[in-house]
Amino acid sequence: MMQAGGGQEADLSSGDLCSNLGSAAADMSQRISAENCCELLTKAKREGAEEEKRRIFRYMSDHYLEVLRTPAAYGRLAAGERELILAQRLEGKKVLAVSETCEVYDRGGSREGSRPQSPQLPVPEDNAPRRVFYLHPDTRRWEVLTSLPKEVPAKGSGMCTMYNYLFVAGGMKMHGDGRPAASDRVFCYNPLTGLWSQIRPLTQPRCQLQLVSMDGYLYAIGGECLFTVERYDPRADRWSQVAPLPKGSFAVAHEATSCGGDLFVSGGSLFYRLLRYDCRRDEWEECPFNESRRRSTDMVAHRSVAYRFDVDRERAGVSVYRYNTVVKVWLGGAFFPLENPLPFRCAVLEDRIYCVNRSHVRQFEVREEREGFLSEVLPSPAEARGALVPFVLILSRTNETHRN
Repeated sequence: MMQAGGGQEADLSSGDLCSNLGSAAADMSQRISAENCCELLTKAKREGAEEEKRRIFRYMSDHYLEVLRTPAAYGRLAAGERELILAQRLEGKKVLAVSETCEVYDRGGSREGSRPQSPQLPVPEDNAPRRVFYLHPDTRRWEVLTSLPKEVPAKGSGMCTMYNYLFVAGGMKMHGDGRPAASDRVFCYNPLTGLWSQIRPLTQPRCQLQLVSMDGYLYAIGGECLFTVERYDPRADRWSQVAPLPKGSFAVAHEATSCGGDLFVSGGSLFYRLLRYDCRRDEWEECPFNESRRRSTDMVAHRSVAYRFDVDRERAGVSVYRYNTVVKVWLGGAFFPLENPLPFRCAVLEDRIYCVNRSHVRQFEVREEREGFLSEVLPSPAEARGALVPFVLILSRTNETHRN
């Protein structure tokens, strides 16, 4: 069973991969836990047991979130030790990953032609497990990483990564009588152990929210008929309300990203607006308007620039708009003709933005010397169902050994 609010990670996934990883984690946990790791570390230092120290630091790195929210562990570490276990957690090969999900709304398209579906319509449940795939960096083939727990709602969840964990929050769950209702549950996947766990629930249920990580916090932004915003502190394992979105700004289907220590929100019911959240002042402010009058398909950030992608089916292409978050100006838009342009979701990996849907994966290069879509088009997972949400994870060599 899962435990919310600081409990041990529980294996909710299926298959040999998670069984192998779970067994390895269980063997190590017989001696080391979040509660006793600092005591064991002190003993290892005193006895000069370097191999034992490395093993304890590796455990802390592999179970970083659990250690982070345990005062008896993280609070007793020196600053250099905190940096060490996080650096170890972020070692390894970054890979593009995607999760199967379902969308409540038709994302993308024109202002006139893409009216959202009503979220009150009954949503059919698919009993098949929704999977997470990753693109193998060597073979360039998609492989199954894990499956989402069956408790994760099929539609309307927000997803993001932080500290090399995948977080899935909110969504539309179904009651026994077939009535839909928003969920407040938040799930967490640890790719270094292959285990799913549940963290503290949201302060209020949300469907079609945006989930964004920034500076060691998670932000749950808006949702259907919601302007409220809340922030998750992993050390305290607590969600708390922050300044809400301005009234009338984004009723549905907004996009959000973090850039330079600020949150940015665009799209939604007022297509050309861009809002910035200043966490130091706990305030939202209006940024210069975007010239686009179309709903964005997604928005991501690379370095100091926020990229907004608008699908234009009428002209068969994609318009890309760039907002410089330092000088606070739009840098102008560019139109790229694409055959059969379909709405997509984006993830940033190094100097490329991967634009993913069930049909294909396009790569948008953002290096200084050139910018635009590359000619190479990658296939999406052949077996994928529903919509795909992309993100980036770091897989350890241990994980690769278990998969091969």
